[in-house]
Amino acid sequence: MVERSAFDPEARPAPRGAREALRRHWPEYLIEAGGLGAFMVSAAVFGTLLEYPGSALHRALPDPTLRRALMGLAMGLTAVGIIYSPWGKRSGAHINPAVTLTFYRLGKIEPWDAVFYVTAQFVGATAGVLAVWLAIGPPLANPLVNWVATLPLAGVGTAFAAEVVISAGLMGVVLFATNRMSLARYTGIFAGILVGTYILLEAPISGMSMNPARTVGSALPARLWTGAWIYFTAPPLGMLAAAEIYLQVRGRRVICAKLHHQNEQPCIFRCGYAEMEARHPAREVA
Repeated sequence: MVERSAFDPEARPAPRGAREALRRHWPEYLIEAGGLGAFMVSAAVFGTLLEYPGSALHRALPDPTLRRALMGLAMGLTAVGIIYSPWGKRSGAHINPAVTLTFYRLGKIEPWDAVFYVTAQFVGATAGVLAVWLAIGPPLANPLVNWVATLPLAGVGTAFAAEVVISAGLMGVVLFATNRMSLARYTGIFAGILVGTYILLEAPISGMSMNPARTVGSALPARLWTGAWIYFTAPPLGMLAAAEIYLQVRGRRVICAKLHHQNEQPCIFRCGYAEMEARHPAREVA
């Protein structure tokens, strides 16, 4: 049963301009910046601990596959923690411009909210990596850590295709889960499992980005833009394709743009949870 909260879009009329959007929704924008910043801090810290040759953990774990599995576990848990945190419950925990763009395409986000979400995500990702650089310095820039940059390790074409596939997979799971009352509260767990699995299996191909802002967060301070166009195009293409397939195959409306909605946090999106709960309190969202 979905708990009551400010789900009703009529209770919070959509802001009409940039200034009004900033005045009313700046907390959500800051949360998006902080959420992706925290994700990048985790990526940079664990990437350094596991891959920097001077790290005791690196020396204790000579198997690169095992280190990558641990990295996947750490980042999957980080994603879950962000999604289920009070802040993530409020902003919806997109922490990814491709996710925000897809929900905008699905009609769930106001235009200025989408603009400020994406801007905040890019700023937050870069700030997170720079914060770790200021804290630990040269180990983050070591060639084996390489600012935890995402690079087309298996070639440009293969990396592009892989990014499209994993991005589509993530968005497909998010849409499938969030639009069912029985599964919606577990969306963050499903997303975390996918992040961890992708890092283990797909990272040797493209570095496992799925996120243009995540790529820029490493590329900007590292001045490393090899294949950057892949990470600006493939994740949005994959997620938008998944959204179109979902609408065509399932034939169902998308209820909201939050990854976790079973909470008392306000919702700034074009949300239909209150309406659906009132109509079908014991049935899946459809």
